[in-house]
Amino acid sequence: MFKFYRHFLDGKPHYLVKHYWWAYLWPKAVWFFDHQVIINAILFGQYNRLMDATLQRLKQAPLARVLQLTCVYGSLTPHLTRAVQPSSLHITDVAEVQLELAMAKAGESLSATRMNAESLGYKSDSFSTVVLFFLLHEMPEQARRNTLAECMRVIADGGVLLLTEYGPLPEKHWLYRFAPIRWLTTRLEPFLEGFWHEDVEALLKVLAAEYEKEVSITSHKAIFSAFYRVTEFTITKKRG
Repeated sequence: MFKFYRHFLDGKPHYLVKHYWWAYLWPKAVWFFDHQVIINAILFGQYNRLMDATLQRLKQAPLARVLQLTCVYGSLTPHLTRAVQPSSLHITDVAEVQLELAMAKAGESLSATRMNAESLGYKSDSFSTVVLFFLLHEMPEQARRNTLAECMRVIADGGVLLLTEYGPLPEKHWLYRFAPIRWLTTRLEPFLEGFWHEDVEALLKVLAAEYEKEVSITSHKAIFSAFYRVTEFTITKKRG
């Protein structure tokens, strides 16, 4: 039987199209979700705190060449264009509709390319900072691993991976303990449960080693009683 979501495939990852067509690929949904009140509601009122914390850490990061890996709803991309020189900021996404939205908000000068985060077309060691804003929890385990491996490959010596995401398994948080919200959240985000159990730092260290690099946490900020996090990882070449 024909599956409606297949209409959106066109070279996009199957998991993205199957589970998130209604949120990121359907033009009417893109228009709906890209309203600040909607975004803030989805993040339980924490969007501005998360964005501000991300931008604050970005001020400390090397900005020679910055990659925002996949587009995001809201005002993060326009803020990035003001924080980073236009010629130094790159943004990539696998969905054309998301790239078009980002360019409409941030201006035509934005360098936007269509790529799958699991297989980037950039040279190794080509970025000083990569920004990952609420991407990993929407990926199955292997896709997360592939994407983070690509981050380790393209980040240059002394560069930064800036990760804004859900925190580790929030067993004591009231949102997690309230069964109806936990049920709804994990139904809308089918890969979140797996991400909650993922040790991101440990995984990054394994992946970095494959490129003879090392990873350390430069800063970490818990948001909303650790339901969310903003973590800055520094990537360096192995010495000796």
